[in-house]
Amino acid sequence: MSKKNYTILIVPDGSPRMRRLRVSGWFLSRSLLFFCLFLAGTVAAGLHYRNSVQDLSENQLLREENVRLRSDLKRVRERVAHIGVTLDRVEHFDQKLRALARLSDPERHLAIGPVGTLDTDEKDSPSARAMLSEPVDAKVLVNKLDTLQSAAERQESSLQELESYFEHQNTLLASMPSLWPARGWVTSDFGHRVDPFTAERIMHRGLDIGAAHGTPIKAPSDGRVIFAGVDGNYGKVLVLDHGYGVKTRYAHMSELAVKAGDEIKRGERLGAIGNTGRSTGPHLHYEVRINGVPENPRKFILE
Repeated sequence: MSKKNYTILIVPDGSPRMRRLRVSGWFLSRSLLFFCLFLAGTVAAGLHYRNSVQDLSENQLLREENVRLRSDLKRVRERVAHIGVTLDRVEHFDQKLRALARLSDPERHLAIGPVGTLDTDEKDSPSARAMLSEPVDAKVLVNKLDTLQSAAERQESSLQELESYFEHQNTLLASMPSLWPARGWVTSDFGHRVDPFTAERIMHRGLDIGAAHGTPIKAPSDGRVIFAGVDGNYGKVLVLDHGYGVKTRYAHMSELAVKAGDEIKRGERLGAIGNTGRSTGPHLHYEVRINGVPENPRKFILE
């Protein structure tokens, strides 16, 4: 195959002379190839430079974001440590309340009884030291948060139980006949005595409180009137139901200020001392019965 040559005519402006440039086909093809390679290299270099600049900018943003995330993670870790210390305090207080209430919690192995003091310094707390000494790791924080959530749920359940217990105790305390029903002097105590009418030794199931005729009788605790009327030897009688099996009886009254079905509050006036029924003089016969069994009223009186 013969080599091809190419002639390039060069005509300068304003000159009649023409110049001829003979170029071989091999040289022209190699030149075009070189030019294409050069152009491709230039484009590739430009693209690489642009990508490098873009990657550098993105890396800078990622570094800044990483620094910010680490800072946020550190603050979260400190907050988690603080929450852990707070839960430790709450659990310690919960244990104290259970000791006072004589309640135990088998699930958390909290027995009733005295408990030690708790260091309130967060930095010196074992939970805080353990948490702050751990590396800043999201997985560690997630595990710690799961643990705190479980502890918080247990604590919530425990506090709900304590709340229910103390509400019950508050209602029970309000139902206990802890006040003297009338001001006077005790003429006959609870227990065996000689009956003033028969001279026989019998069981006296309450207290006899002597006072002037018309002395007010007040409710020793909250309750509901279940009887108000006349009952044989007791004369005018009032019976209150305080709940929890506790009932009180007031006999020989001169008047009744309440009626059956009335809800009574501690200290509310029930009536007045009298001399009705089988009585030797103005006084109040006062009984306390627990589940129907007479008890000494003095056991419940606090003042």
